[in-house]
Amino acid sequence: MKGSTVIVGVIGLIVGLVIGIFALSPESETTVSLEGDDVAATNEAIAAPIRWKMASSFAGNLVQLGDQGRLIEERVRVLSGGTMELKFFEPGALVPPLEIFDAVSTGSVHAGWTAAGYWAGKVPALQFFTAVPFGPNAGEAMAWMYYGGGLDLMQEIYARHNIFSQPCNLISPEGSGWFREEINSVEDLKGLKMRFFGLGAKVMEKLGVSTQLLAGGDIFPALELGTIDATEFSMPAIDLDLGFYQVAKHYYFPGWHQPLSMGELMINLDSWKSLTYQQQEIINAVCRESLIRGLAQGEAIQFPALQELQSKGVTLHRWSPEILAALASAWDEVVTAEAANDEDFARVWASLQEFRKGWKIWGDLGYLD
Repeated sequence: MKGSTVIVGVIGLIVGLVIGIFALSPESETTVSLEGDDVAATNEAIAAPIRWKMASSFAGNLVQLGDQGRLIEERVRVLSGGTMELKFFEPGALVPPLEIFDAVSTGSVHAGWTAAGYWAGKVPALQFFTAVPFGPNAGEAMAWMYYGGGLDLMQEIYARHNIFSQPCNLISPEGSGWFREEINSVEDLKGLKMRFFGLGAKVMEKLGVSTQLLAGGDIFPALELGTIDATEFSMPAIDLDLGFYQVAKHYYFPGWHQPLSMGELMINLDSWKSLTYQQQEIINAVCRESLIRGLAQGEAIQFPALQELQSKGVTLHRWSPEILAALASAWDEVVTAEAANDEDFARVWASLQEFRKGWKIWGDLGYLD
């Protein structure tokens, strides 16, 4: 009797183990009924750690543009408990700064810390997701992106190139140019060779300026050697870091070409789809945190930078109403022509215009002039 009891017990143990094994086997997953948070918890429990490389268009020691990328690396690591890594690599360490689009698209690097406006030659419509000449302020732009269809358009266009991207940095208005000599009229612009970014470059070309796009680290040498006569790059605190004041002493405002600037975190789409929901949400949350930090810091650091630039002999100028009017008129010509030549450009421009038309009802009433 005692032996029979032992045998029964052993058989029961074996049956229990077999049932347990099958319950944990991949083939049995469809028989386990999990819903909502249970599914998420199960997926997260089996998620493999990620160790990704993130190529940057901006040097890591460059205020806001670069150090914000390093902050992304840190915040992803912290919020994931060390199970996710987006390792920041300096410009050129993996690929040249202006070749990140192709590298991420093909999967030769997992991610890129950059700006959509750099891809004007590949996909003109993407320029709207960095900056728009004479465009919206930060609040209006974020409203369009997250509640007016902007982000949907951005991600739809990028998906065709096997890229997932989203805004991940938001910085203050830019200065609109460093010049060796004072600019008193549109005539003074004609014939200048100038580094210029995005849609604003086409506007400057309408006014007789010869433009070229250079990565941040290449601008000062070109300006110093006279390869270019003038440049724009970013806002005062960043331009101060890059030392343009050593060559050009006339700094112009407002930044009509970039009333705000959005940076992006782009990720290979196949890699993005391999993440669990929680992993994706960590990256999404980090980017939205970064937008707040970028804008707040940017607004805090501009006036000390301007004061320092003045102490170094820089003269600060505001464009005359006549020159701003000429720039605005040229922009109207540029955007009309670009929309006629590219369907996606036209779609994004129409979406932004329609949203701004509605937002103006609120903007005119809700804000002081």
